[in-house]
Amino acid sequence: MDITLFQQCIFEFLGTLVLVLMGDGVCAACTLNKSKAQGGGWVVIAFAWGFAVMCGVFIAGPYSGAHLNPAVSIGLALAGTFPWTSVIPYVIAQLAGGFIGAVLVWIYYKYHFEATADNPDGMLGCFCTMPAIDKKWNNLFSEALATFILVFIILAIGTKGNTAHMGDTPIGMGSLGAFPVTCLIIALGMSLGGTTGYAMNPARDLPPRIAHAILPIKGKRDSGWNYSWVPVFGPIIGCAIAAGLYILVY
Repeated sequence: MDITLFQQCIFEFLGTLVLVLMGDGVCAACTLNKSKAQGGGWVVIAFAWGFAVMCGVFIAGPYSGAHLNPAVSIGLALAGTFPWTSVIPYVIAQLAGGFIGAVLVWIYYKYHFEATADNPDGMLGCFCTMPAIDKKWNNLFSEALATFILVFIILAIGTKGNTAHMGDTPIGMGSLGAFPVTCLIIALGMSLGGTTGYAMNPARDLPPRIAHAILPIKGKRDSGWNYSWVPVFGPIIGCAIAAGLYILVY
């Protein structure tokens, strides 16, 4: 059965929605007052974000390739492995999925947000990333480097030796293909996540930030708009460098 671009975008929307629902969900679970998981810590968050990506890949992978991230879509297009005509529709679907996923987190944890009105920074962190030390050019470097590693390794996973090929045609790993990416996300969170919270994905950061800005959250702070450009442009820079290096060395 041929999958239309519209159907692919539906699965990108659903996969990104689940990614953000479960990823922001673990941030809420470990942060908000009266949550049974409060204080779970960075290791729990890093593992859960990896598994959140895995669940999104299971949903969207067979139909859209499960980019779930504008930086991945742009990076693959720059590397010549994804059509440019599909980039804008994919990005729109991903951004929409990220927004709805964040709104669902707020609905799910609504009373816990109300119980955490004394911690506006923590509540913002349940939606989007903010830097541990606000040095924007260094933060931009952090996001660019982490996304470079993400996209370059995703591209490398599909090369001969990592994926079975029949002649020059790659043979997909099916659902097993989600597990290397899961491990990659967990490793990035544990190793490179401490500076900025490793957004690496404009759809994971910008739409939830917008949701934070418009939702009636008791005791919330501003939505960190003076920083919001970093987790958008950092990943785009990183994906472009990853695509260029992939073309050069592969």
